[in-house]
Amino acid sequence: MKISIGCDVSAYSQVCDNLVIYLENEKHCKVVKCGAMAGNVKADYIDAAIEVAEMVASNEVDYGILLCNTGTGVSIIANKVPGVRAAVCVDSFAAKISKLANNANVLALSIRYCGEKLLIEIIDTWLETQPSNEERRIVFHKKTEEVDTKYRTKL
Repeated sequence: MKISIGCDVSAYSQVCDNLVIYLENEKHCKVVKCGAMAGNVKADYIDAAIEVAEMVASNEVDYGILLCNTGTGVSIIANKVPGVRAAVCVDSFAAKISKLANNANVLALSIRYCGEKLLIEIIDTWLETQPSNEERRIVFHKKTEEVDTKYRTKL
């Protein structure tokens, strides 16, 4: 699995580096670092979110993970990129539902409200959850893609 992960300068910390190490060593992911994690010392949340979201939308990576103080800023920006479904998750239940019910392909996390242990728990749950095959969920996923296509063509 290939994942892009990024954060802004204010969210960058040893925890972010530890998440990359965890993804590479424990989850056996190929990780592409973006924003401040890639050494861009001027990266704000917008820069990081766009970089990760574009990689997800172009299928360069399977999934994206974004971190900022609350997770909200990066999710708002990432969701502006057609084909991206970013969800802010502050616990494992939200992570599970974001993938199961909403087929989220970008996980937005709060470095301020979640410690490293909780971040790993959220990431594990999100990566291990598959989108639902339940008929009503498939209909929702299809409708979401139709909305995305409709507005993508208007750009």
